[in-house]
Order: sequence, then C-alpha cells, then structure tokens
Amino acid sequence: MAGHGAQEHPHGADRLCAAGDRVYSRAVRRGRVPRRDAEPVPCLLELALLHPDPDDMDWLVPTSPQEVMTRLLRGVHDEIRASQRRMGSAVEAFERYAGLGRRLQASSAAGGTAIRVLDGLARIQAAMDEATQACTTEVLTVQPGGIRREHELSEGLHRALALRGRGVRMRDLYTHVARHGQGLLTYLELMGDAVEARTLDEVVDRLILFDRTVAFIPANTDRTMALELRHPALIAYLVTVFERLWSLAVPLTAPLPDTGFEGVSHRERSIAALLAEGHQDAVIAERLGISVRTCRAHIARLSETLGAVSRTQLGVRIAQAGLDGAPAVSVPGRESPTAR
Repeated sequence: MAGHGAQEHPHGADRLCAAGDRVYSRAVRRGRVPRRDAEPVPCLLELALLHPDPDDMDWLVPTSPQEVMTRLLRGVHDEIRASQRRMGSAVEAFERYAGLGRRLQASSAAGGTAIRVLDGLARIQAAMDEATQACTTEVLTVQPGGIRREHELSEGLHRALALRGRGVRMRDLYTHVARHGQGLLTYLELMGDAVEARTLDEVVDRLILFDRTVAFIPANTDRTMALELRHPALIAYLVTVFERLWSLAVPLTAPLPDTGFEGVSHRERSIAALLAEGHQDAVIAERLGISVRTCRAHIARLSETLGAVSRTQLGVRIAQAGLDGAPAVSVPGRESPTAR
C-alpha cells in the first residue's frame, strides 16, 4: 500500500497534492481525522504530516505546521549550503585550469567553446559587452561584498541601460549590507521596474547569467581573470543555484525578517552562525561584506548579549541559544521556531 501510494504521490512536503492538502488542512483545523480519510493520500503518512493517535489508532493527528515549516526550511538551507560548497569546488577547479597558461587560452579562443578563459579586464569587458548585445530576455546576477561603491555600479551602467532599452528583465542578488549604500538605491531608482533586487546574509561569488545560455564567474581572487561558460549542464547548475538563493532572499523593498532572538541583530546572527562554523574574523568580514573592525564590534556586542567572557564561551553560548544555524525566515501568521 505504501509503495503504491509513493508512486501516485511523488512529491515533497513543499508541494502537496490537492487531496493531501485538503486532508492535512482538515486535520489541523479539527485536531485529528479518521484514518480512512487519509487512505487516498498515503503521502501524508509517508511524509510524517499525519501520525496515529496513541489514544485511538483509528484516528490520525497532524504534525504541527510550525514543525513542518522548521523541517522544510532546514532542508532548503542544507541544500543551499551544499550548492555553495559545490560551486566553490568548481571555481577552484577552473582556477587550476586557468593556471595551465596560454596554451589553454589559445585552444579556447575559437567562438562557441564551452569554457573560455578571459585574461585581463579588457577581454572581460569586451566579452560582457558582446553578451549584453546578444541578450534578449533575462539577466541574473549575484553581487557579493558589502556596500556597492558608485564607481563599481557605474562601470556596468551602460550595459544595464542598453538591456533596459530592449525590454530585458534583470534580477540582482546582494548581501543585506548593500541595503545601506546610497549608490545601489540610486542605481535601482534609475533602472525602474527593469530590475528586481533581493538580499541575503551572504551570497556566492560574483555571477552574471545572460539568457540562461552564457555565464561569467571570476577565475582568480583579484578578478583580473574570468571564465565565460556556455556548457548547458554548467549553465543549468548555476541557474539552479541562483533560483534557490533567490527563493531564500528578501526583496529590497521589504524589511529584514526578525532574527528570532531578542537583543541580537540580523547581522549578529549571521556572524554567530559563521563563528559556529569555526571561521576567523577576517573570513567572516569578507563573506558578509563588512570591515574586520566592524565585524569585531558585532562580536563584542554578541558576547555581551549572550553573557560570554571568552571566545570559547561565546561558541558554547551560541550553540545553547540556537544561533549556530541560518536566520529564521518569517512566515505570515506563524511564530518563528526560535522566537523567545
């Protein structure tokens, strides 16, 4: 029976079938439902959304919506972190290939190659201009770092205006820190509804995708080299990474969600999660797009809030407070699972 039901309902808790949704909603409203009501939707038992009532085995009681949401968000967060690690490994591999020297450059010089190394800012700029001219539908970008300097934004402004003039839609991902930069706000006001922006605590390295056919990523740490990617599998992977980050991001026009812990700011919660992973101050500052000095000031406030007198004790207090994971995502009508 269970195997047959799994074939009829091949979905997860984030996309229940209509019948499953009706039965689960009824169970939440009434507190329980007869077991026979769930027979047409075995997915509810397989996904542990319903379980037997210990007082009467002919009835099923629902798992609380808060627990279901916590489980779902934890799974999505784990997927994103795994994707970030895989993308980091891919970039490291590309850097090794770029280091093979001019022979690789020469062999990839012909147009249409799946991976092309662009050595020097002039070649990168020319390739980006070419991709901009060919773009007709959509541009997806990930912009790491903190507050965007006006000269950085102006460097690509001519391309953005050209895209807007052709009706191309743009979606940009930034870190939360970028919200505080007037340059970004001015840029978005200038671009109007052609650009939609969202922010996260931290994002992957720089990424630009044109029409889901060609992508550009850095090929070294100082960004004087880049990779132009046209391989369909690589492009599909990068689009998946972007879309999952986008689904977790907060629209720039919306306030940041509550951290779920009184006295701890959104940025301090992000720092706490990175401290729990064992990162040093300089690495945390780079990933969140802030200065090391600012990072240490936040760590000091976090220690004071949690009553920690040493770095070791701070790590213990972070774990005890449940701040060693991703910040909670606010869901309308539901209390954050870490709310006090």
